[in-house]
Formats: sequence, structure tokens, C-alpha cells
Amino acid sequence: MKAAPIYGLAFLISLTLGALSSSAAQDQPQRPAPKRPLVEITPEQEAAVERGLAWLAARQGSDGSWSAEVGYKLNSGYRATAVGRGHVGVTSLAGMAFLAGGHIPGRGKHGQVIERCLNFVLTCVQEDGYVTHAGTRMYSHAFAALFLAEIYGMTHRQDVRAKLQTAVDFIVRSQNGQGGWRYVPLARESDMSIVVCQVLALRAARNIGIRVPRNTIDRALAYVVESAVTDQRGSSRSRADLGTFHYQVESHSRSSFPLTAAGVTALHGLGIYSDDLILRGIEFLEAEEDMFNARYGTRGHYFYWYGHYYGVQAMYTVGGDRWQRYFTKLRAHLLRMQTPDGSWPNEVGPGSVFGTAMGCLILEIPYSFLPIFQR
Repeated sequence: MKAAPIYGLAFLISLTLGALSSSAAQDQPQRPAPKRPLVEITPEQEAAVERGLAWLAARQGSDGSWSAEVGYKLNSGYRATAVGRGHVGVTSLAGMAFLAGGHIPGRGKHGQVIERCLNFVLTCVQEDGYVTHAGTRMYSHAFAALFLAEIYGMTHRQDVRAKLQTAVDFIVRSQNGQGGWRYVPLARESDMSIVVCQVLALRAARNIGIRVPRNTIDRALAYVVESAVTDQRGSSRSRADLGTFHYQVESHSRSSFPLTAAGVTALHGLGIYSDDLILRGIEFLEAEEDMFNARYGTRGHYFYWYGHYYGVQAMYTVGGDRWQRYFTKLRAHLLRMQTPDGSWPNEVGPGSVFGTAMGCLILEIPYSFLPIFQR
């Protein structure tokens, strides 16, 4: 049986509730002061982002969506359930890539691209608040809610706010008895890869004044903390696994680089910035980065993209030399991976639109245009 977390759960929850239960008009949760040195944004990095965004812009559909393989992860593979359809999750990630590059809805070079993207996402918000299209599931719902939160924070459009609130309410209603979420609404089981998506969507929404119940945050934090590998006793875990996060709590299932990045980022999203769980998770990411890149980075595997999407957020929040070492190495890897046409590969997953949106987002983290990506 897994031992209790390093700090008592009640202590962690009390920290989070103190940070997240104040009204939107009050100060946001206190974060550590940025730790120098920061990473310089290089001309090569900016050029790679611009090529990626141009590639995306040229492939947007007339309805504002981007087509990708709708489906789900199956072990280390990906099973498509619909091909050539507008993918609301991938579309939302692509839209965020433009926002994170400093582009504004309806204005400037890519303003119409974002406007069309927004219009498509809004049409995918069902009456009950579920954001879905062509069979997409809770991953896509969370990415769409996050995109709408960032849009509302920029535009204060009331039609966006109304749809966003219903999407957030749906996340709240879909939280299960474990305190987490799964691929489909109201599933009895949870997993870390889905939980972190919902947590970041809730955090972004709460930051701009959308109602998020205190109890929802409380229960999500309990799930994330319980997912951490904190002790070897009574398990087959080696010492190298300490600091990682389980895929699922009830089975004490696998842990990995992406799941650990997700766990640390989820804690940050829940208002916890200084804890042994975070320190051990960061140390694990540092130790495993090269091996992870070698295994999944060549073809842009789905694991690679979501692992570094959360890894870069985790490291950016920690800052200092750790952030600098991690990002400069990752940036070099991404610049080598980008194809001559400006896209990034994703041979196992939804496709190149997904890979390109993720590649741009990761490189844009230091730009700090999106509130969710700021320290």
C-alpha cells in the first residue's frame, strides 16, 4: 500500500483552497518570484513558430476547424474513430497556438484565422455544455474550454462567457467519485492525462471570473496527490520511480515522463508551487528527458507532444537553471524536428495539425502572452 504523501493532504488542500476560493476580483494565487536566468527567445525560435503558424493558417477549413483523426490512445498506439472531420480539440489547440504567438482575434495578420476558429468551437458547445464534434471526448472538451477561457480573457465577449460557463459547469458535473475525470463524462474511473486537462481549463476559467466550485478543486487536488508515487513499500516500484505520478490511482498503474509532467503541472494549476511532490517530479523529468526524447521524439509520438506540453509548463513555473537547461535542450530538438514546410510530425496520434499546434505552443511558452502560460 502506498504511504501517505510527504505533506499531509489536509495541509495541501488548505493551501489550495486559500489560493483558489477568493473571488475573481481578488488577487490570484501567489506564485514564487521568477527565478533567473530566463531563456532568451532566439531568431531561429521565432522563425520556426512563424513557419508553423503559416502552415496551420493555410490548412484551416472553411468552417474554421482543422481536420485531424478523431480517436483515442490505445496502449502506445492511437485508434481513429473518424477521419477527415473537424476536430474540436485539435482546433482549440491550433487556436491557442495563434493566441500564444501574440495574435489577436479579428485583428492583424492571423486575426481572421482565430475568429473563424472561435466560431467553430462555439458551434460545438452542446446545450448541456459538452464541447464535442464528430465523437470527440473529454480531452477535446478541456482544450476547448481552455481556448474559450483565453479568448474571453482577451475579448470579454459575453457570448463567449456564456458558452464557457456552461462548458465549465459540465466539467464540474462530470467529476466522478474519485475526484477526477476519464475519457467520457461521468466515467467511474479517472486518469492523470485527463485530470490535468480539466484542471488547467478550470484554472484558466476561474482566473477570468468564471464560477468554479471550491469543492471541485478540493477533490481534484486529493486525486492528484493520491496519484503520486511517494514510497517503495508494498509495491514493485524502484527508487527511480519516486516522484512520478500514476496513470490511475486505483490500480497503481504505470508512471512515465508525460504522466509526471502532467502531475506536476496539475499541482501548479491547483495552486501548489512548493512541495516535495513537485521537487521529486521535476528531478524525475530531468533524469528521463533524454531517454524520453530518443524513444518518442523522432516521429512526434502522441506521448512526446503531451509530455512536453505539460513538461514545459512545469519547468517554466519552477524557473531558474532547471528551466533554462530543459528548454534550451528541448528547443534544439524541436528545431531539428520541424519539417521544411513548417509542420511538425505526429505519426502516432491525431496527425500533423496536432503536432504543429503543440510544437508552436511549446516554443511560445517563453513569450508569456497567454495568462495560463505566465508565472
